[in-house]
Parts: sequence; C-alpha cells; structure tokens
Amino acid sequence: MKSLNRRKLLQALAATVSASALGRSLFAEETPTKPQPRRQPQFAVSSYSFWQFRNKDLRSLETCIDLAAEWGFDGFEILERQMTGTDNATLQKIKQRAFVNGLDLCGFSTHQGWVNPNAEIRKRNTEKTIRSIELAYKLGIPTMRVNTGTWGTSKNFDDLMAHRGIESPIKGYTEEDAFAWVIEGLSDSLPTAEKCGVTLGLENHWGLGRTPEGVMRIVNAIKSPWLKTTLDTGNFLEDPYDRLEIMADDAVLVQAKTYYGGGLWYTLDLDYPRIAQLLRKHNYRGYVSLEFEGKENPRTAIPKSLAMLKKSFA
Repeated sequence: MKSLNRRKLLQALAATVSASALGRSLFAEETPTKPQPRRQPQFAVSSYSFWQFRNKDLRSLETCIDLAAEWGFDGFEILERQMTGTDNATLQKIKQRAFVNGLDLCGFSTHQGWVNPNAEIRKRNTEKTIRSIELAYKLGIPTMRVNTGTWGTSKNFDDLMAHRGIESPIKGYTEEDAFAWVIEGLSDSLPTAEKCGVTLGLENHWGLGRTPEGVMRIVNAIKSPWLKTTLDTGNFLEDPYDRLEIMADDAVLVQAKTYYGGGLWYTLDLDYPRIAQLLRKHNYRGYVSLEFEGKENPRTAIPKSLAMLKKSFA
C-alpha cells in the first residue's frame, strides 16, 4: 500500500514538472525576443566649422572646444592647419581642455599631396604625413584624415571649385602615374601609423579622391588595416548617396557638411535621414563629425546643425 502511494506521488510530481515546462515553452514561443536597442551615433564637430580659414576670433582651439562642449557635442575633430603651435606643452593643454569638457578628441584632419612628378616633393609630403601621425598620437587621437593631393594646375582653390574639382594633369603625366605616387606615399607612412595606433582615413577630397572608385582603388591596392576611408558627405557634387555607399564599408569617420546661410563655394541639399539609413545599412558605428561650411555665423549655425543631425540619425 505504501509503495503504491509513493508511486502515485512520483507520478503526480512528474506530471506537474512536465506541465510547468510545457507552459514555459509555450510562453517562450508566444513572446518574441525583445530586439536590442541600436547604438545611437555620437556627434563631433570639426574645428574647421568655427574657423573656416577666415574667422580670426574662432581660431583658438580652446575656444572651439569650450563651445563644442557647451552646445552638446560628444567629440571634437582638429584641423591641423588651425593649430598655432605643435610643441608638446601646447598639445597636452589641448588634450586636457577636451578632457575636462568631457569631449573625445576623435579626428585629426590633415593635408598632404603626392600628385606630383617631383620625387623630392613627394618625399617631403610623406615626411609631413608621418609627423602628423605622431602629433595625432601625442593628442590621443585614433584616426587621421589624409588626402591624395591635386595636380596643382588650377589657379587656386576657388578655380578648382569653379571647375567642380576637375583638374588637368601636368603635361606629360597621367592619372596612372599619380595613383602609383599616392600608393607609394601612403605605404611609406603606414608603418608609423601602425606603431602609433592611428588609423588613416583616405577622404573623397578632390584630386584622385574626387571619385569613390579613385579612393577605393588606393585603399584596395594597399590592403592595410591601418588605411580605411573618411566619408565627406559634401565632396561628391553628383549622386552623393550612391558614391558614399561605395566607401561606407571601410569608413572610420564621417564628416557631415551643412551650409546654413549658403555655402562658401557651393551648396548641396543633402538628405541626412537617407545618409543615416545608408550608414546603418553598412553597420557604421563611428563618429559623425560636423563640418559647417556656410556663411551664417558659426555660433548660430553649428548648434542648428547639431540639432538637425540628431533628428536625422535618431
């Protein structure tokens, strides 16, 4: 009799456990897994947005950093040509100013040019690029914008823009020569980039970088994890979205142009919600750095630009 009762008790317990497990299983099937929230982008501002090579009262990087923090940016990108000193004491003061303001120094925007048949000039540009990498390292900046350079056959930058970035090669040379020069110069710079932990981002910035195919030809030829792309939303004057997408998989920084008050050289009507969707499609998680290039006062246009970008990327 006792054995029978014990057997019934065990059977009842087993039935209870099975029912409980079944209930959990049915509940799991009915309740889908909650999707993880998408990481929100972080927004930086380039010091160029303030200075624009013309606003003397906004050349000070310390002033720009203070304003960027006040207006709610997450990071700050330095235009190397805006710097008034590169001694170590000056670099550390800039780094401290960003730190106490809660800003990441997230980008270093430099200029160099290897599109030149003179080997000595190309060598000097490589040496300059290496020095810039070392400056970025001392500032704690993880990525640096690089350019191919231009032929220099335009009268000036205004003339280059008047011709929509299209320039004739130096007589006796072709773009094939130029690609070889740029690939050599970047290849010679990359050992320093790797040693310093600074990823170079080749930008669609005139010269051989006027087309996405030109940028990617160089990046794919070198095939280094230390050479990627910097996407400038305002440097493709035609079909910007399709062209940006060609470079998007390799992007380490996005520079977002705005033109309040009308552009300094031209104005583009950019669809930033579409650009945000494009970047999400390619799983871009880096900084979106504002480059304001309009005629409105930067003190009003930069906060306005940030609000627009936040809304577009939300």
